[in-house]
Amino acid sequence: MAEVATSATSEQLLVVVDPVARRSDGESVRIAKDVLGAGAGMKLCLPDGPEEFARALARRGSRRPVVVGDDRALIRAVALLHRHRELAGCALSVVPVGGAQSLARSLGVPSGTVAAARAVLDGVVRRMDLMVDDSDGVVLGALRIPPLRPVPAGVGPQTAPDPEGVPGHPWLRTCQSLVRTLVPAGRPSRLAAAPEPGPSRLRVEVDGETLVDLDQPVEAVSVAPGAAGIASVEVRPLSVGAEASPLLAEGRTVTVSGAHFRYRADTVVSGPVRTRTWVVREDAWGLTVPAGR
Repeated sequence: MAEVATSATSEQLLVVVDPVARRSDGESVRIAKDVLGAGAGMKLCLPDGPEEFARALARRGSRRPVVVGDDRALIRAVALLHRHRELAGCALSVVPVGGAQSLARSLGVPSGTVAAARAVLDGVVRRMDLMVDDSDGVVLGALRIPPLRPVPAGVGPQTAPDPEGVPGHPWLRTCQSLVRTLVPAGRPSRLAAAPEPGPSRLRVEVDGETLVDLDQPVEAVSVAPGAAGIASVEVRPLSVGAEASPLLAEGRTVTVSGAHFRYRADTVVSGPVRTRTWVVREDAWGLTVPAGR
């Protein structure tokens, strides 16, 4: 991992450049470094992989962490800080570089490299809700059951990309997952024969109240941020003939159980699991966004 210290001014930044961003758009990375270095004291870290990425964040000291990368790099940084219980006292910044930027945009981060870097320097910290599951996983945006597409061959059992998302759902538009770079070439996939997503029999409970039970097949379940500290839940029952009306609810705790199912949280497909509970934590993390947004 390369580290480069620049001259210090009033504020110290730790700028961690995701390796995928360096490979995919080196020019945007250069622009981000120039803008950030001109406006603040900066320590630049160029990790070669996830382990060095994690070490860079862990050794940030009093520096404010800035991630230069796509949605997956942002999610990884939040997950690492959450795992070490450091989210409450750490404001995170991101300069989106790479193909998957819809999540960062939905959270209020400018998509342009210069505008995003200036927001890091001149913006304000916005506290945001976080969904945390019972395996200590995090969801910044939204999740869906089942995933919109089958898990592709060649990807491990816990994470997989959804190549392009679905038109009309901005929070689902992502590009290929970083996981692709972490799986050795030629590794046989245990998920190559995974069935196509289809109707499921699931029990969905919101704050302890059953929204749908196992006797009602469902086409999809989606959970997205709602009002402060609240998640919005939508269940689409399997329709025969006329389209069935979706079942809607809001709450702080969402539990899904039943047959083994996979779910897509932000950019990652996980599972199979028989049950999973998500809890909304209000104002759990801070992200720097432009003032006035």
